[in-house]
Amino acid sequence: MPTAKTRTRARLGKGNARKPAAWNLRLYVAGQSPKSIRAFANLKVLCEEHLKGRYQIEVVDLRKHPQLARGDQIVAVPTLVRRLPQPVRTIIGDLSDRVRLLVGLDLRKVD
Repeated sequence: MPTAKTRTRARLGKGNARKPAAWNLRLYVAGQSPKSIRAFANLKVLCEEHLKGRYQIEVVDLRKHPQLARGDQIVAVPTLVRRLPQPVRTIIGDLSDRVRLLVGLDLRKVD
């Protein structure tokens, strides 16, 4: 899992390498805890399946950068914040509940 404020950018294709990603996701974690590692792995799998080439994940380690929690009002970790597309959405937990994650990111409608 990336450490501290690391960015993972999906490739957009040869012609669109400079075009910004359509989905901007920020995952707040507390070090390399099992929950943090699981949350990143679950998020990465989902993004590759549903957003391939259209996302950017930024991992923020609050142990190293605690001041960054204030901006997105983080009260628990791990927490995922979908910054783009608007509106901003927040999901707390290790992101293992796939249906909740899909609905929370607005990739699947509630049945």
